[in-house]
Amino acid sequence: MSTATEPGTTARDRRLAFLVGDRLLPGAVTGGLWLWGALNIALVVWIAATSLKTSKDIFAHPFSVPLDSQWDNFSRAWSTAGFGQAFLNTALVAVVAAVLGVVVAAPAAYALSRSRRRLSASVTFLFALGMSIPHQALLVPYYFGNVELTRLMVDWVTGWWDPRVSLTLAYVVMSLPFTVFVLTGYFRGLPAELEEAAALDGATGFTAFRRVMLPVSMSGLRTVLVINLIGLWNETLLVLLLIQDSDRRTLGASLLNFYGSMQYTADWAGLFAGIVIVVFPMLALYAWLSRHIVEGMTAGIGK
Repeated sequence: MSTATEPGTTARDRRLAFLVGDRLLPGAVTGGLWLWGALNIALVVWIAATSLKTSKDIFAHPFSVPLDSQWDNFSRAWSTAGFGQAFLNTALVAVVAAVLGVVVAAPAAYALSRSRRRLSASVTFLFALGMSIPHQALLVPYYFGNVELTRLMVDWVTGWWDPRVSLTLAYVVMSLPFTVFVLTGYFRGLPAELEEAAALDGATGFTAFRRVMLPVSMSGLRTVLVINLIGLWNETLLVLLLIQDSDRRTLGASLLNFYGSMQYTADWAGLFAGIVIVVFPMLALYAWLSRHIVEGMTAGIGK
């Protein structure tokens, strides 16, 4: 980063601006990021180590290495908290919602990226604005929408309704602003010559999108899919609001219920094992695909 020289500045001012703007500030930001990353890694390692201790050792030796690993903590947490059914519910809802979000957002993002109308820029801005709305502000609309949808399906259409479907639809709505915004930038970065070549071969706009643009944009699609999956996997607030049956709740809600039972059981070792069961699969997924995620994000948002 270079510092612009303004008329009337002295050599001392320029040296001070160079020292602060080009040396100290970037170094402080870089050091702060490394420190933040190191603290998070240390926290993850501590949680993993604590999950292998007994509840007594957690308080007696909180920062020691577990000498006798208690692997039964995981089986106890899995059975006590009902993580088996919760894991299936989470995988079903999160995966379906993440895939549907990409399926719905990709055509919209492609159309916005190729449209030359002024309205397309305004619509893209609205999607970007949607990312700034906190989900807590939409809890009441989500709740009443779920009530009316359930009443409609039960009374007039199917005679029954599963609240996990309502949760999946809510997740799709939640993920659309981010997904459309990122994919719009990604499609804009793809060369228009690909579509022109497809048009010369007689392909329609939809055929060019389906057979040419989608395969080329797999990196961006994979990026938003994984990021949405990680966010939806850990979501709990909407689950508590829309689903009352404990057998249909997800991992986050089951872990919260497990924590609520600690006043009776004091099974802290099982609680840390439950945290590992809930959180670590997404950490492993992100670590495995981190390079592709960063590449997709920089290619999309940078356009």
